[in-house]
Amino acid sequence: MIPFKKIVLLVLVVTGFAAIGQNKNKTGTNKETIVAQDGSGDFTKIQDAINASPSFPYEKVTIRIKNGTYTEKVRIPEWNTQLELIGESKENTIITFDDNFSKINLGRNSTFHTYTVLVEGDDFSASNLTIKNTSGDKGQAIALSVVANRVQISNCIIVGNQDTLYLSGKESRQYFKDCYIEGTTDFIFGSATVLFENCVIHSIKSSYITAASTPQGSAFGFVFKNCKLTADPAATAVYLGRPWRIYAKTVYINCDMGKQIQPEGWENWSKPEAEKNAFYAEYNCKGEGYQPAKRVSWSHQLSKKEAEKYTTENILKDSVPNWFSKQK
Repeated sequence: MIPFKKIVLLVLVVTGFAAIGQNKNKTGTNKETIVAQDGSGDFTKIQDAINASPSFPYEKVTIRIKNGTYTEKVRIPEWNTQLELIGESKENTIITFDDNFSKINLGRNSTFHTYTVLVEGDDFSASNLTIKNTSGDKGQAIALSVVANRVQISNCIIVGNQDTLYLSGKESRQYFKDCYIEGTTDFIFGSATVLFENCVIHSIKSSYITAASTPQGSAFGFVFKNCKLTADPAATAVYLGRPWRIYAKTVYINCDMGKQIQPEGWENWSKPEAEKNAFYAEYNCKGEGYQPAKRVSWSHQLSKKEAEKYTTENILKDSVPNWFSKQK
């Protein structure tokens, strides 16, 4: 027969282990990690916190980042799925680096190595952050590169010059909400299906906002809904987009377009075949830059019925139902 004192001790030990387990995920790693430059958190660098995160976890893994300027290249690898970065504030939690095409100098594909933040892991989300490429107007220089599926970026500031935001990944769906995105030439580019909702898209100089490379047969490419297109005073001739690849798809719905937008709206990038294959369209936009009667003849003004298919559910449809509503 076990003495009463030993039974009590055993219960306390088991209860203690259970309490500890409540704060851990199924890999045995704490689900929330704090990054703080002043040493008050678990790590002082964001990449160190990512490297310590579990691979292919069963539940969301959250990294909270306190205010500060983090000068580092950050990579979320393919095996770090379900990772969430939450900044303390979008204005003061800043991830920054200054790589550009010439600095990287790895040949013709150097652009893709210039990122400040690279997302390869599916089911990633980020909020309340600023992501910058500070190399200046020195050619291609990515701030945020997303090559993953079911990615949601909300309430973030994304700043660069040429090629600020790269969005790719086979059959990837990505969602940007309440973000500020700034750049010069082709500063939103790539092949993913992406919904931008309630975002500010800011041009620094006269050039092109988008350069989609939508794969042939994709139902959607880049879709901007309820966005505001703004510009620096020096940017007086801005195009809505040009085709990086000839099946590019880009649509603006209910957007407010500033006077910087060129009356013709779109450019073919010296690719006449794109005029037959690309799909560029607008619906119910407003502002001085919205001049549908002056747009290039090969672009489209959607009917109400055509515009109705551009729902969040249709654009972001994936094998995981309503994934975009599950993110914070």
